[in-house]
Amino acid sequence: MPAEIRQIGLAVTHQRLMVLMLLFMMVTAVITGKLGYFAVHGLMHNPAHAASGFVPPRADIVDRNGEVLARDIDAWSIGIHPDALVNSPEELAPKLAQLMPERTVAQYLQILRSHEKFTYLRRRALPELVAQVNALGEPAIEYLREPERLYPQTTLAAHVLGYTDFNGNGVAGMERALNARLIDPAQRNTPVALSIDSRVQAILEAELSAGMMQQRALGAAGLVLDANTGEVLAMASLPVFNPNTSGQTSDDARRNNVTQSVYELGSTFKPLTFANAIDTGTVTNIAKRWDATAPLHVGQYTIHDDEPANRWLNMPEALVHSSNIVTAQIADQMGQQKTMSFFTRMHFNEPPRIELHEKGRPIWPKYWARTTVMTIGFGHGMAVTPLQLATGYAALANGGILRAPTLLKLNPGEVPPGERVISASTSLLMRKMLRLVVLQGTGERANVEGMRIGGKTGTAEVPGKHGYNKHANVSTFVGVFPLDAPRYVVLTMLDQPKGSAATGGVTTAGMVSAPIAGRVIARIGPMLGVLPDMNRDIDVSELMPLLWHPKTEANH
Repeated sequence: MPAEIRQIGLAVTHQRLMVLMLLFMMVTAVITGKLGYFAVHGLMHNPAHAASGFVPPRADIVDRNGEVLARDIDAWSIGIHPDALVNSPEELAPKLAQLMPERTVAQYLQILRSHEKFTYLRRRALPELVAQVNALGEPAIEYLREPERLYPQTTLAAHVLGYTDFNGNGVAGMERALNARLIDPAQRNTPVALSIDSRVQAILEAELSAGMMQQRALGAAGLVLDANTGEVLAMASLPVFNPNTSGQTSDDARRNNVTQSVYELGSTFKPLTFANAIDTGTVTNIAKRWDATAPLHVGQYTIHDDEPANRWLNMPEALVHSSNIVTAQIADQMGQQKTMSFFTRMHFNEPPRIELHEKGRPIWPKYWARTTVMTIGFGHGMAVTPLQLATGYAALANGGILRAPTLLKLNPGEVPPGERVISASTSLLMRKMLRLVVLQGTGERANVEGMRIGGKTGTAEVPGKHGYNKHANVSTFVGVFPLDAPRYVVLTMLDQPKGSAATGGVTTAGMVSAPIAGRVIARIGPMLGVLPDMNRDIDVSELMPLLWHPKTEANH
């Protein structure tokens, strides 16, 4: 009897276990089926989301010191399945319009009545909005987790970084230029280091912005370039935009004036012309004097100086006084072939050589008449980007080697050899003359005690449909420091400044752009290891006797 009872008990236990196992399998099957349904439903009804599942996150972009400039984060998107709507469109549409007012009630009604399988209502939604929409209680609304590109520094280096679209593809800037590298699964865990220094970038942007506001300019551009490697430490274009909200920005704000816009950059071309004249043997003695006693008449054109010296000038004096008359004569003596060959070697006849896709094509003369050669000598008749001008000055200062600029951080062994465009001796001589311009010439307001700055101003009238506008300038200063051991080029430019009380309404580069460069250099020098030193400077003693009548005011 006990044996039979035990057998009956075992049989009941087995039956109970079988029932539990069946129930467990059924629950598991239901859960698996639900998960499968939602997975298939999402793939079928939300193709964009399905595709995003196969796109790897983008790698971080960092500055040269490892500071994060761009990073992927998880974000919410809100979508709806109109074909599975539970609430009536008439009831739901006003509520959606209240929470997401970018569409009208009528537009939401059109979406809800469309019977589409899936439609996005909001991409990159804040968690607060997700909670509010979820409280509406509509089962057909779906909440998706998507990667979002975040620019934690907001507007800092916006034109360098660019931005991405909703699908995570680079649209502009380095996001576009490095798109393949940033989404490569094998490299996505390794950040891309740019040449940009966030500290230098912030200072350049701040000083340009302050100068632009003070002088009531339409725009501004600036650059800090390593003269020996070609690395861009800072690149700024104003007005600026926020890459986090790029869709809410005007085309003008997204335009990179450093690489896309081309300008006639005026007297900043004069040092380039002088270097070419010395290097080609056109000028063998910089003490030779040229007639600047009166305007220069060439055919129907008249070339004059903004602040005439009314006397004969040698080359250093001509640069200190920023003489168009003397520069035109020197360019005329060089002639078309030497002038055109030099600017071709400088790559001024092609878009700037840098990683960005946003590049402007220079305005290169179709016909090099005699007057064309003469006016190009002092920066009229050819238009290039500010980046190209800064690159040319790097070659003037670094011993004569032109290197393509880069926005990628270089290791010591990665610096390209570059191309020799002028001799080392000519480079040294030009550094001395650029120092004189800041000590006694048109660039005096860029001078910072102990920083050994040299450079040149350029004030060019803006060309229009009916000739040049005498009331609108592009005012540029290009500086190099420290000139005793050149390391950095700094360019500051204001587009059509209106002047201020501090400048007496004057809008020339010496008054409005040179001071900006001086403030930038004073702030970035120490953080880049260039400290003020009153006991060091480039030796200009051999040139000082040539300055028979030094300029005492600098407002060109």
